Amino acid sequence: MGTFSDRALSIQPTGVRKMFDLAGDDVISFGLGEPDFQPPPVAIEAFHQAMLDGRNKYTTTAGLPELRQKIAESWDSYQSGMDESNICITMSGTNALLNLFLTLVNPGDNVLLPEPYFPLYGPDVTIAGGTARYYSCLFEDEFIPHVAHLESLVDENTVAILYNFPSNPTGGTLNESQRDQLLEFAKRHNLWIISDEVYDRIVFNAPHVSFMGTDYDRVLVVNSFSKTFAMTGWRMGYIASTNREAMQQIIKMQYYITACSNDAMQYAILTAMNEASDYPNILAEEFRQRCDLIVKRLNAMPGVECHKPKGAIYVFPKVNVPNMTSQEVAMELLRDGVLCSPGSAFGPSGEGHLRFAYTISQEDISKGMDIVAKTLLRLQSNE
Repeated sequence: MGTFSDRALSIQPTGVRKMFDLAGDDVISFGLGEPDFQPPPVAIEAFHQAMLDGRNKYTTTAGLPELRQKIAESWDSYQSGMDESNICITMSGTNALLNLFLTLVNPGDNVLLPEPYFPLYGPDVTIAGGTARYYSCLFEDEFIPHVAHLESLVDENTVAILYNFPSNPTGGTLNESQRDQLLEFAKRHNLWIISDEVYDRIVFNAPHVSFMGTDYDRVLVVNSFSKTFAMTGWRMGYIASTNREAMQQIIKMQYYITACSNDAMQYAILTAMNEASDYPNILAEEFRQRCDLIVKRLNAMPGVECHKPKGAIYVFPKVNVPNMTSQEVAMELLRDGVLCSPGSAFGPSGEGHLRFAYTISQEDISKGMDIVAKTLLRLQSNE
């Protein structure tokens, strides 16, 4: 009698979801990275109209040509000359990640991944038959890796490195000089670069720095509409690359993962890009104000140190409560009415940290931080 596959048995539920499942409806939630906005009204209306117009059928595997062309044009400031053949629509950014690992990784290969990490990265590599090797992105370095550490991990079986800026969970971002150092490392070892840039439009006070538009043709960018257009439940993303041979393989793989993406929804997203193109900037400004507020509140608490992120929707402060793990601290906060994620859910170097997603109103952030301050004071006084 058959049993379950090794790949299924080796994958565990994420610590983020565990905390979310334990929470009641009355908590102040800094848990999931889900913007508390709705998609642009014109997109919702276009979604409805597209269904009424009969856009309820299978589509091409790579996606609606007009949408792919529009996405390609949206990258002109980084990489001119792309067209629809450089884009594959996916059912979310997570679908895009799995597609890329299945396309690039053979059994015995390894992939370099950031740590602290988005919890899906490692299991996706496992599903593809590869091995995850984690490189450190530490608080004292503002979550930017050292090339010397990367060099210590790479070997003849390393096929790719994943970069995630702005980062989930840390909010870390990089400048052009740092980007170029990481680019040169990948070039030296002929690695594929998977660049997870789903927060590219949620950046504060400086332009987004992308791996797109460089002189390296082994760059594969993952993006989605979940965060920048508040469409988390729509599950729509894409892969972009100037490498046409890679795109052919990716599009082929996409057929065997989902066959195609949602028909009517693609028309809605095209409408959003054409008629609500400034919507991500509106969201980014609100998130910037929330970021300023939560960082100020956290840094005023004894035993807490918090970098001010330059992008994304998370803070990842160091929280010093002697003799308690981040999981234990997060559970105490949950009992007092605040949901956040323990840093250990994002890898070993996340221990001693908590992740707060500032995806709630500024009023609720203030209320939540009042509770966090009282809980931490109680825990620290009990040492």
